[in-house]
Amino acid sequence: MPQLSAHSQGLPASSIRKLSGLAEDTKKRGIDVIHLNIGQPDIAAPKAALEAVEKSTLDLLPYGPSQGTEELRTLFCVYYAQHQVAVAPEDILVTQGASEGIQFVCAVLCNPGDEIIVPDPSYANYYGFAAASHVTITPVLSTLQQGFQLPPIENIKAAFTQKTKAILICNPSNPTGYVYSKFEIEQLCALAYEQDCFLIVDEVYREFIYDASEHYSVLRDPKWAAHTIMLDSVSKRYSMCGARVGCIVSRNKEFMATALKFAHLRLSTPTYATLATATALKAPQTYFDSILEEYQKRRAVLIEGLNRIPKIEFSQPKGAFYCMVALPVDDAEYFVRFLLTSFHLNNTTAMFAPAAGFYAQPAVGKNQIRIAFIQKEARLKQAIEILKKGLEAYCNS
Repeated sequence: MPQLSAHSQGLPASSIRKLSGLAEDTKKRGIDVIHLNIGQPDIAAPKAALEAVEKSTLDLLPYGPSQGTEELRTLFCVYYAQHQVAVAPEDILVTQGASEGIQFVCAVLCNPGDEIIVPDPSYANYYGFAAASHVTITPVLSTLQQGFQLPPIENIKAAFTQKTKAILICNPSNPTGYVYSKFEIEQLCALAYEQDCFLIVDEVYREFIYDASEHYSVLRDPKWAAHTIMLDSVSKRYSMCGARVGCIVSRNKEFMATALKFAHLRLSTPTYATLATATALKAPQTYFDSILEEYQKRRAVLIEGLNRIPKIEFSQPKGAFYCMVALPVDDAEYFVRFLLTSFHLNNTTAMFAPAAGFYAQPAVGKNQIRIAFIQKEARLKQAIEILKKGLEAYCNS
């Protein structure tokens, strides 16, 4: 039997998708599964974006520029200007989702064995992309009890070694829903400058901000231009996850020129997805206003429901559409498996993401789940009741 590489065998399994097979088996048994394990919005994409593809008169699907068409990059600039970020088309490299952006960033910044500091927990795929690039993730713990706010800057500074190349955060955060303040972003920018490394901020959930929180982009202040990189995607913002279009944005010319070499290797982003994205970027503010109003309602339903479940702890999300919940169980993955294999209410069960996979130190989050409040209010209420009753059954079994 031919041997596969040790490197590929060491890649972590997706904590978000690893139990998908169990969910499919559950459905085959005729049981409805409410999916709150994955951040797949159910709100319609801008109609004009889909119509742009339907009405296309292209005779073939040609290669596009590796960095993305100038029209698309200009439209991104217009969008960012509405968020007090002034960049030029040459500061933007269009990627196949933010995922490819992370891969490019790791490849450009890091040699094998180099390190990237992240708050723990972080987006689970950061760990996979880092491992694929032979990069070591250095976690600095943030806690549910503190609302997953930025760890003390002294703790982050203490994590630096001679091999540290960057700090990476997600703002608003997946998986915690925390929104980093202007003060916290400026602290990190100053630290990156002091340590002569990069601050990378994944801003995919920029539009999803609740209460009095405000999103402050890492690119807002040009003073930090040489040390800052922003990752973005249209997946969540426009409900276009399948388009796989995102971008890297940085004013650091050397970094962008080097990233373009990797874009040349994959040639170009998909033509139809580029067409849909260019149209989506022209969506009016009313589109975002209606989406935010809907998610605010869903968030309120989730918080109200969780407050009625005894012996749990959760951090109230300030942004994105995720909530981290500590359960009165030893192992949340076993509990999620229990819901899928051994429990249902009225022929319906719910699926959540075990949170250990969002931690570089899995034992810390072993009793936690991440809930994505991406279902309609009635389905959310149903899922919360399943969580409540499921915990009672599991803890008494």
